Amino acid sequence: MSQDIDYGNLMHQAMRGLIRTVLQDVADNGLPGAHHFFITFDTDHPDAELADWLSDRYPGEMTVVMQHWFDNLEVGEDGFSITLNFGNQPEPLYIPFDAIKTFVDPSVEFGLRFESAEDEEEEGAAADSVPVAELVEVQEEPDRSDAEIVSLDSFRK
Repeated sequence: MSQDIDYGNLMHQAMRGLIRTVLQDVADNGLPGAHHFFITFDTDHPDAELADWLSDRYPGEMTVVMQHWFDNLEVGEDGFSITLNFGNQPEPLYIPFDAIKTFVDPSVEFGLRFESAEDEEEEGAAADSVPVAELVEVQEEPDRSDAEIVSLDSFRK
Protein backbone atom coordinates (compact mmCIF):
# COMPACT_ATOMS: atom_id res chain seq x y z
CA MET A 1 0.00 0.00 0.00
CA SER A 2 1.28 3.45 -0.89
CA GLN A 3 2.34 5.89 1.80
CA ASP A 4 0.69 8.81 -0.02
CA ILE A 5 -2.87 9.60 -1.03
CA ASP A 6 -2.98 10.22 -4.77
CA TYR A 7 -5.26 13.27 -4.68
CA GLY A 8 -4.65 14.16 -8.32
CA ASN A 9 -5.90 10.85 -9.66
CA LEU A 10 -8.76 10.73 -7.15
CA MET A 11 -9.88 14.16 -8.36
CA HIS A 12 -9.68 12.99 -11.98
CA GLN A 13 -11.84 9.96 -11.18
CA ALA A 14 -14.43 12.09 -9.37
CA MET A 15 -14.67 14.68 -12.16
CA ARG A 16 -14.86 12.03 -14.86
CA GLY A 17 -17.60 10.36 -12.79
CA LEU A 18 -19.48 13.66 -12.88
CA ILE A 19 -19.17 13.74 -16.69
CA ARG A 20 -20.34 10.11 -16.89
CA THR A 21 -23.40 10.94 -14.74
CA VAL A 22 -24.29 14.02 -16.82
CA LEU A 23 -23.94 12.15 -20.11
CA GLN A 24 -25.99 9.21 -18.82
CA ASP A 25 -28.78 11.62 -17.86
CA VAL A 26 -28.64 13.13 -21.36
CA ALA A 27 -28.74 9.63 -22.89
CA ASP A 28 -31.82 8.82 -20.79
CA ASN A 29 -33.68 12.13 -20.98
CA GLY A 30 -32.14 14.33 -23.71
CA LEU A 31 -30.45 17.70 -23.28
CA PRO A 32 -32.51 19.90 -20.95
CA GLY A 33 -33.14 23.58 -21.72
CA ALA A 34 -30.22 25.45 -23.26
CA HIS A 35 -27.57 22.99 -22.06
CA HIS A 36 -24.93 21.97 -24.58
CA PHE A 37 -21.40 20.65 -24.27
CA PHE A 38 -18.01 21.34 -25.78
CA ILE A 39 -15.82 18.29 -25.20
CA THR A 40 -12.14 18.39 -26.11
CA PHE A 41 -10.39 15.03 -26.19
CA ASP A 42 -7.09 13.42 -27.12
CA THR A 43 -7.53 11.92 -30.60
CA ASP A 44 -4.30 9.95 -30.11
CA HIS A 45 -5.64 8.11 -27.05
CA PRO A 46 -5.25 4.37 -27.76
CA ASP A 47 -8.93 3.64 -27.00
CA ALA A 48 -10.43 6.61 -28.87
CA GLU A 49 -12.32 5.58 -32.00
CA LEU A 50 -12.94 8.01 -34.83
CA ALA A 51 -12.83 7.99 -38.62
CA ASP A 52 -9.35 8.18 -40.14
CA TRP A 53 -10.20 11.43 -41.92
CA LEU A 54 -11.12 13.01 -38.57
CA SER A 55 -7.96 11.86 -36.82
CA ASP A 56 -5.93 13.11 -39.81
CA ARG A 57 -7.69 16.46 -39.70
CA TYR A 58 -7.43 16.79 -35.90
CA PRO A 59 -4.14 15.19 -34.84
CA GLY A 60 -3.68 15.19 -31.09
CA GLU A 61 -6.83 17.01 -30.04
CA MET A 62 -10.39 17.63 -31.19
CA THR A 63 -13.37 19.52 -29.77
CA VAL A 64 -16.85 18.17 -30.42
CA VAL A 65 -20.15 19.91 -29.70
CA MET A 66 -23.21 18.15 -28.34
CA GLN A 67 -26.09 20.48 -28.99
CA HIS A 68 -28.69 20.40 -31.75
CA TRP A 69 -28.05 17.05 -33.39
CA PHE A 70 -26.48 13.94 -31.99
CA ASP A 71 -27.54 10.31 -32.06
CA ASN A 72 -26.78 6.92 -30.51
CA LEU A 73 -25.38 8.30 -27.24
CA GLU A 74 -24.35 5.31 -25.15
CA VAL A 75 -22.48 5.79 -21.89
CA GLY A 76 -20.27 3.05 -20.49
CA GLU A 77 -18.01 2.70 -17.49
CA ASP A 78 -14.86 3.84 -19.33
CA GLY A 79 -16.22 6.15 -22.05
CA PHE A 80 -19.10 7.02 -24.33
CA SER A 81 -20.06 6.50 -27.94
CA ILE A 82 -22.00 9.02 -29.97
CA THR A 83 -22.79 9.82 -33.57
CA LEU A 84 -22.19 13.46 -34.52
CA ASN A 85 -22.67 15.39 -37.75
CA PHE A 86 -19.54 16.63 -39.53
CA GLY A 87 -20.48 18.63 -42.66
CA ASN A 88 -23.75 16.72 -43.12
CA GLN A 89 -21.89 13.43 -42.66
CA PRO A 90 -22.85 11.42 -39.55
CA GLU A 91 -19.77 9.88 -37.91
CA PRO A 92 -19.66 7.53 -34.93
CA LEU A 93 -17.11 8.30 -32.21
CA TYR A 94 -15.98 6.55 -29.06
CA ILE A 95 -14.41 8.85 -26.48
CA PRO A 96 -12.81 7.32 -23.37
CA PHE A 97 -13.37 9.39 -20.25
CA ASP A 98 -9.64 9.50 -19.59
CA ALA A 99 -9.08 11.01 -23.06
CA ILE A 100 -11.18 14.08 -22.17
CA LYS A 101 -9.13 17.26 -21.75
CA THR A 102 -11.98 19.75 -21.24
CA PHE A 103 -15.71 19.50 -20.65
CA VAL A 104 -17.65 22.76 -20.88
CA ASP A 105 -21.35 23.61 -20.61
CA PRO A 106 -21.42 27.32 -21.52
CA SER A 107 -25.17 27.60 -20.87
CA VAL A 108 -24.45 27.54 -17.12
CA GLU A 109 -20.82 28.72 -17.23
CA PHE A 110 -19.46 25.36 -16.07
CA GLY A 111 -16.19 23.87 -17.20
CA LEU A 112 -13.62 21.26 -16.24
CA ARG A 113 -10.06 20.99 -17.49
CA PHE A 114 -7.87 17.96 -16.96
CA GLU A 115 -4.11 18.27 -17.00
CA SER A 116 -1.43 15.64 -16.67
CA ALA A 117 2.13 16.01 -15.51
CA GLU A 118 3.20 16.01 -19.18
CA ASP A 119 0.88 18.96 -19.94
CA GLU A 120 2.36 20.96 -17.12
CA GLU A 121 5.92 20.05 -18.12
CA GLU A 122 5.19 21.48 -21.58
CA GLU A 123 4.22 24.73 -19.84
CA GLY A 124 7.48 24.74 -17.87
CA ALA A 125 6.21 23.29 -14.60
CA ALA A 126 8.21 20.95 -12.40
CA ALA A 127 8.51 17.35 -13.54
CA ASP A 128 7.00 16.00 -10.31
CA SER A 129 3.67 17.82 -10.76
CA VAL A 130 0.55 15.82 -9.97
CA PRO A 131 -2.42 15.55 -12.33
CA VAL A 132 -4.86 18.42 -11.92
CA ALA A 133 -8.59 18.59 -12.53
CA GLU A 134 -9.91 22.07 -12.05
CA LEU A 135 -13.00 24.09 -12.54
CA VAL A 136 -12.45 26.76 -15.14
CA GLU A 137 -14.19 30.05 -15.64
CA VAL A 138 -16.32 29.99 -18.77
CA GLN A 139 -17.13 33.20 -20.57
CA GLU A 140 -19.82 33.37 -23.22
CA GLU A 141 -20.45 36.39 -25.37
CA PRO A 142 -24.10 37.26 -26.11
CA ASP A 143 -25.60 35.69 -29.26
CA ARG A 144 -22.67 33.29 -29.72
CA SER A 145 -22.64 29.56 -29.24
CA ASP A 146 -18.98 29.13 -28.38
CA ALA A 147 -17.21 29.25 -25.05
CA GLU A 148 -13.83 30.51 -24.05
CA ILE A 149 -11.95 28.52 -21.43
CA VAL A 150 -9.88 30.73 -19.20
CA SER A 151 -7.24 29.03 -17.09
CA LEU A 152 -7.33 30.11 -13.48
CA ASP A 153 -3.54 29.88 -13.50
CA SER A 154 -3.43 33.16 -15.45
CA PHE A 155 -4.87 34.93 -12.39
CA ARG A 156 -2.38 33.46 -9.90
CA LYS A 157 0.80 35.29 -8.97
